[in-house]
Amino acid sequence: MLSWRRVVNRLRAVLRSALVTFVVLTATLWLMPGVASADIVDTLGLVLLVAGVGAVLRPLLLVGVVALGGWGAMLLGVVAQITVIVIALELDPAERISGLPSLVLAAILAVVFAAVIDWMLDSGSDDTFVKEAKRLMRGVRRRQLRQAGGPFLTLRRPRQGTEPGLLMLQFDGLSEPVLRWAVRAGNLPTLGHWLRSGSHTMVGWHTGMPSTTPASQAGILHGATRQIPGFRWFEKEAGKLMVSNRPRDAAAIEPRLSDGRGLLRDGGVSIGNAFSGDAAVSLLTVSHAALPGRSARGWAAFMASPYGFTRALVLGVGEILTELHQARLQRRRNLQPRVSRSGAFLALRPASMLLRDVNISLIAEQMARGAPAIYCDLVDYDEVAHHAGPARPESMRQLEGLDRMLGVLERLSPEAARRYHIVVLSDHGQSQGATFRQRYGETLDQMVGRLSAPDHADAPTTPAEESISEPDPPIAPLLVVSSGNLSLLYLTRFTHRLCRTEIDRAYPKLVPGLVAHPGIGLVVVRDDDGPVAFGTHGTHRLRDGIVEGADPLLPYGPNARADLLRHQEAAHVGDLVLISSVDPVTEEVAAFEELVGSHGGLGGWQTEAVLVHPSRWPIAAPELDGPDAVHRQLIEWLDMLGLRTQPAEADEWEASASAPRLSRAHDG
Repeated sequence: MLSWRRVVNRLRAVLRSALVTFVVLTATLWLMPGVASADIVDTLGLVLLVAGVGAVLRPLLLVGVVALGGWGAMLLGVVAQITVIVIALELDPAERISGLPSLVLAAILAVVFAAVIDWMLDSGSDDTFVKEAKRLMRGVRRRQLRQAGGPFLTLRRPRQGTEPGLLMLQFDGLSEPVLRWAVRAGNLPTLGHWLRSGSHTMVGWHTGMPSTTPASQAGILHGATRQIPGFRWFEKEAGKLMVSNRPRDAAAIEPRLSDGRGLLRDGGVSIGNAFSGDAAVSLLTVSHAALPGRSARGWAAFMASPYGFTRALVLGVGEILTELHQARLQRRRNLQPRVSRSGAFLALRPASMLLRDVNISLIAEQMARGAPAIYCDLVDYDEVAHHAGPARPESMRQLEGLDRMLGVLERLSPEAARRYHIVVLSDHGQSQGATFRQRYGETLDQMVGRLSAPDHADAPTTPAEESISEPDPPIAPLLVVSSGNLSLLYLTRFTHRLCRTEIDRAYPKLVPGLVAHPGIGLVVVRDDDGPVAFGTHGTHRLRDGIVEGADPLLPYGPNARADLLRHQEAAHVGDLVLISSVDPVTEEVAAFEELVGSHGGLGGWQTEAVLVHPSRWPIAAPELDGPDAVHRQLIEWLDMLGLRTQPAEADEWEASASAPRLSRAHDG
């Protein structure tokens, strides 16, 4: 702790902090009306006063943030930074600002200025964030050492642990072609270094259908993909529309997936995921529907730190301004395809950035605690790519930010209680294209309404990835439920899944009208010989592969038949399954939602996910086909590292002996 290099670094940090505080206070006092003097000596005294008040109050406020947890930590985290400045200004001997409203206004200005100046001094790096995270990790490890009977006070830094650990980072919505191109272009220095040095290798894997986050995570975390037929679906038995990113629905879904042998069962941690994977600790996991509590010091430290939540809020405003500029640029250049980027997305984009920083803080804490396996979903790229396009500059900027986070975790690894191996993977890709409504002047719901008149479909119109707070819609006789360019149609008056004859009896014009529409590439319905895929100029019987006319599956790739067959076996699949048409040249799809980048069905890059892993690690299967296969591969690696309390072979034996099975994936 007393080495000359560390002393110099500490003095440099103190000098920088004092300089930033001086500039911030000078600017704040200059802007405040009625301030008679901005004397340099008085301001220097105020700098010392701010430092002293902060040294006394911040530890106490941190205790309060830890005690509150959840929403209270968020509120107190912002108040903490303002409180320090307010008290310092109140104690200022020069008494240049008086009155509580003026004090609070000055404190808010000072906090905003500090966040902007720190960001400018960092020059886009993450040095300050790393220093705060390292401080958190050392505190966690020293606390663990004391609880284990170690000394109450020590200046010695804990050394990195020697036991292995596995950190799995999911880059949501990232396709293998996009990642490979970004690496070749040199835009991802961290991942590029791993791949070029040979420490890691990149392989693609096929997601199958539905290519959505909940379905993929059901497979990756639980090995039970077939419990989820789309992002949304209708359950006829219960008469309920399920939305998988709605917490109460995710909580109801998880018991169907979990058999106690999930990916994270042996002391693992789930961060920011749809489901828990049977983790011992679940943080910001949708199915658990709670903010981190008092035990999550990473959450509390991020909220209380001046480089945490408050800084993210200020920079989030800049992210909104950036988004407005980029959307305007798309309109002025008449860039096609494009969709509206206003409304909820303006809040969603900075929220994704905030969530990323929170997730990294939570990962840092769990690395310090020595969690054997950590799985975290980072959604920045996916959210922007939905509205900007999967390969547009805005999306690439988010991907570069995720690559920086990999560099941050590399720099944090010496403070961890284990030697963590890092695996980067995605859950699906995205396909670009003008939407169905933009191409044909009406939504799929409206078109189905015409074909099924006098019945009118009343399905959700909010993009699937943004429907977390959506109330239950009214259930129509014919319900259209869309996820990207996949749509499930349900005849809700019937409690069983219907075949073609029954559908034609209820709605004679429906199937022929859908098949004839140029925006519909596939209509899948059960017939006497099993499921049949209908296209405009031909049919494909999925069970035996017999084709009549032009094969409608050809534009969707060689895995289309297997994907559709597997999807037909999913629970609660629609009476009709629709896939939009795909351009054979550009591979663009026509999403049934208002998203320029979409996923859920087939066509384009949406089913081409990626897996980056240590190059010396073996892959059991020559091709990873489906999330369940990725689940088995990750378990094999956990077993190889000695992180499963029971070997993989025991899991397979238990799965084969148990009944009923949640997914055929458990059959091996």
